[in-house]
Amino acid sequence: MIGIVDYGMGNLYSLSQALKRLEQPYFISDEPSVLEKADGLILPGVGAFKDAMGLLNEKHLNEFLRKFAETKPLLGICLGMQLLFDESEEGSLTKGLGLIPGRVIRFSGISDDGARYKVPHMGWNTLEFITPESPLLKGLEPGFAYFVHSYYADLEEPATLIAAADYYGQVPAVVGKQNVFGAQFHPEKSGIFGEALLKNYLQLVKQNSDSLIQNQQSGKVGS
Repeated sequence: MIGIVDYGMGNLYSLSQALKRLEQPYFISDEPSVLEKADGLILPGVGAFKDAMGLLNEKHLNEFLRKFAETKPLLGICLGMQLLFDESEEGSLTKGLGLIPGRVIRFSGISDDGARYKVPHMGWNTLEFITPESPLLKGLEPGFAYFVHSYYADLEEPATLIAAADYYGQVPAVVGKQNVFGAQFHPEKSGIFGEALLKNYLQLVKQNSDSLIQNQQSGKVGS
């Protein structure tokens, strides 16, 4: 079962519809005691980083998400991906969940040759696979994804980069570390490619759940 984290700043409808198309059972909640029952969580997000972290803190979801990700997969989408990082400079410097090392910074709007470019980065863009062996990319070929964002992740650990887009420089599009994954684009709005990536995440969740059950049955967990 997949849990969608409802903290007040996510586009829940389009994500829910995508999971329905994939025939994936899910539930939506803002209660840690309910969300902890999920096999995997999706953290969506649209809006400002500082406001989002304020709501996560208010609902006592920040520490819960950190604890959840120790044993089960967590996928952040758009702002939800940005929240996975240490901090963001949006508005004023604000601490994030600290699950992936790095800082979220704003597109400068000025290219290396001094020309101005449009911010936000909005619309379809192609992806380059940096870590094609990632389970999120299993069976996929680089395709188009739909982006809407004015800030992007400045990674501290290059190994966390799974896929990137080019928008006047390299933009982390898919990231991951241990059980934590993020997509800067909207998989639920990215057609066949986005749906396939979501399907891979769901398969990863299933494999992790099966492994936890096997470990519990063998006495390796909770003994």
